[in-house]
Amino acid sequence: MDTHQIASRPGRRRAATRLNEAVYEQLKERLMEGRYPAGERLSPEALRVEFGVSKQPVMEALRRLAADGMLDIRAQIGSEVKAYSMREVADFYVMFGGFEGTIAGMAAQRRTDDQLVELDVISARVDALRAERDPAARAHGYRVLNRRFHDAIHQMAHSQIAADTSRRLWDLSDFLINTTGVPRPLSSALDERHADHESIRAAIHDRDAERARREMEKHIVTTVDVITAEAGAAEDLRGA
Repeated sequence: MDTHQIASRPGRRRAATRLNEAVYEQLKERLMEGRYPAGERLSPEALRVEFGVSKQPVMEALRRLAADGMLDIRAQIGSEVKAYSMREVADFYVMFGGFEGTIAGMAAQRRTDDQLVELDVISARVDALRAERDPAARAHGYRVLNRRFHDAIHQMAHSQIAADTSRRLWDLSDFLINTTGVPRPLSSALDERHADHESIRAAIHDRDAERARREMEKHIVTTVDVITAEAGAAEDLRGA
């Protein structure tokens, strides 16, 4: 066998890995943004053509997204965007709230002054977003900045395993929020969500672990109340 072929194999494997990851991340971002509503079928062939790749990276991405809880893969049917009942969504946020509350308590005890400055800067950007009048810009901007706010708190906890686990849960949270059928989710609740952030931030500044845990848990668990209220408002508009 040609030695050049042998030497190039690791390079081809790395390129294939990068391609698989790129397709996966792009599809995951679309799902978290709500581009595909719950129940929609995803055609591997259509995605393959759109991305200009072979079928393998598309199928690998679909399998990973199914493992993430965002897709269902069914024999003879294919891949569908996973639909969750409101009871399942509520159960998720109860569990998620307890986990994030624990991390916030750790962050309050372990944060550095430099990390506090970073959190303050992100919070100021969320505050500025409240003046945005375009609901779509508010919804997207909050999703991005909200993740940065919570990522900053994860870094304060100085626990890689907690941060990695939380990141996967946040991906699922964004997916759940954006596949409820509510247009521009959370844009109408930006003032309340920012007020929650400020309470969490104050507790972390004060090194009050119990208050940080309590405020974070409440902030996460009440997400389902906001989703339910916005879903009801959207339904009323459709029926008017």
